[in-house]
Amino acid sequence: MARNPQHAQIQIARKELKLVDDDYRSLLKRVTGHMSSTQLNAADRSKVILELRRLGWQGGSKPQRKASEKPYVRKIFALWGQLKKDGIWKNPDRKSLITFVKKMTDRDDPEWLSYAEATQVIEALKAMQVGNAK
Repeated sequence: MARNPQHAQIQIARKELKLVDDDYRSLLKRVTGHMSSTQLNAADRSKVILELRRLGWQGGSKPQRKASEKPYVRKIFALWGQLKKDGIWKNPDRKSLITFVKKMTDRDDPEWLSYAEATQVIEALKAMQVGNAK
């Protein structure tokens, strides 16, 4: 069974607001009369979401980036992610990758790279992996 998007919003808001279990259950009971979000109907879920917003939850404040349709751009992000994971790339901020790409290609975003430019960046990222594997 697919999860209800409103239920997912409630759980995300609960986590982002750092509500402990007792406070969360009290909120549910106060707003809907139920102690569990699985017991809520659509109207109850909407009431809970409104209450969570009243308590300060912004919801959707972090826009999701769509994965590139270009395989070579996905490869750049995959290599960068692995370098971060391995502790080779110290700055986890996406801007650090953009700065790296800009220095190599004079493009402001990996999405705008041609295949040839992306290949240049990919090879440089691979060299970082190999250089630190020794």
